[in-house]
Amino acid sequence: MAKIYYDKDADLKVYKNRTIAIVGYGIQGRGQALSLRDSGLDVVVAQRKGGKNYDQAKKDKFKPIDAEEAAKIADVIMVLTQDHLQGDIYKDSLKKHMKKGKSLAFSHGFNIHFGQIKPSKDIDVWMIAPKGPGALVRRQFEEGKGVPCLVAVHQDASKKALKDALAYAKGIGGGRAGIFRTTFKEETETDLFGEQAVLCGGASELIKTGFETLVEAGYAPEMAYFECLHEMKLIIDLIYEEGIVGMRERVSDTAEYGDYSRGPRVVNQRTKKEMQKILKEIQSGKFAREWMKENREGRRRFEDYRRDAKKHKIEKVGVKLRDMMSWMQK
Repeated sequence: MAKIYYDKDADLKVYKNRTIAIVGYGIQGRGQALSLRDSGLDVVVAQRKGGKNYDQAKKDKFKPIDAEEAAKIADVIMVLTQDHLQGDIYKDSLKKHMKKGKSLAFSHGFNIHFGQIKPSKDIDVWMIAPKGPGALVRRQFEEGKGVPCLVAVHQDASKKALKDALAYAKGIGGGRAGIFRTTFKEETETDLFGEQAVLCGGASELIKTGFETLVEAGYAPEMAYFECLHEMKLIIDLIYEEGIVGMRERVSDTAEYGDYSRGPRVVNQRTKKEMQKILKEIQSGKFAREWMKENREGRRRFEDYRRDAKKHKIEKVGVKLRDMMSWMQK
């Protein structure tokens, strides 16, 4: 079982007379930066000029600077840009300013675990990973609550890395919910596996295949959309709030019996073997190498995947049906 820390285990005073730089003002960067500032900590934002993130940082009363300047003046540099950009940002802008006594921090372990970033041994390297998007981190913080976080220490040159990390988590509200001890390896590999095999890859392919099966059998695409995509949220919300058993207690007995008797015919031992292959590709670094190569070579396959996904019939049907759902209108 993972060790869990709370607010009582963290002390914001460790940041007295110290500055935190948030590199990247996307959804996660914004949620963390605003919450840290509201916790009384000194925060600077590094965001390149141009684009909505720079403008948003200015609206939020930050004075965005470039990553190199942020690394020069800050004591803790939290890198929150996309994974494939972090290696170059570190090499080009951060590395020269990562002197002894400073901390390099992340909310995902990808670049450290897979060696895209190799920090010097005389700095601290740690991670605070909220288990929710930045907008939720911010909303929960404002409500006096918090999103659970993961904490990991990769390098502890100062012997104070865990204290710094826990205080950071407290500053974004994580200590109100619980801060779970992990490692860069565990966080990175489980995160990638969850995305690929279950949350994004697994779920989206299950939805599309179910939709295709019904449409090919002659059922109206609108009916297929409702049954295989639209109602997924109802079930996921129940699982999210009550667990799998709790969900089963809240659907009909017919649905529950179909769950037990038919579900294992769809997701079975063959599926599990494929999941095990995916996990091995992650563990070995094969996926990381493939993804970084894809970015170096111009993302041709990635863009093909995107184009093909947008052409699927379920997307066209979905646009029409969602336009009819007033509660979804912005």
